[in-house]
Amino acid sequence: MSISIQEGDFDVAAEMAALRRSSAKTGALVSFVGLVRDFSNEGRIDNIFLEHYPGMTEKALGKIISEATARWSLLGVRVIHRIGPLLPNDQIVLVATAAAHRREAFSSCEFIIDYLKTAAPFWKREQTDIGGRWLETRDSDIQRMEHWIKGE
Repeated sequence: MSISIQEGDFDVAAEMAALRRSSAKTGALVSFVGLVRDFSNEGRIDNIFLEHYPGMTEKALGKIISEATARWSLLGVRVIHRIGPLLPNDQIVLVATAAAHRREAFSSCEFIIDYLKTAAPFWKREQTDIGGRWLETRDSDIQRMEHWIKGE
């Protein structure tokens, strides 16, 4: 289980290869890569800036991964989240899970990204063609998290 908070980009293929090598029992790898969009309801996105609270962020991500490993039989997890200035189409986040079977890998990957979007202490400032603003958690992200709380 591995967590990185970093300014630099990441290589998805290299990260997946490393996760694949982590256990000979791996039968399924699932990944999610989040990208910076070039649009929002507020206009064209010029860039975003991500901040976090060092120490607290890693602890929150560790708790999310611990809950995922308690729910599913995971053989490996890799979470990378970038901070600092990012441009449209830049990679923001990687969540990758390894399990013996696809159901565990898919469900756990979805669970981790849903919780990350609502429970991890990251702050995102979006700069658009009409100005800048700090983003709040979307209702749809909260609903996704509630889906997991209810055990659906």
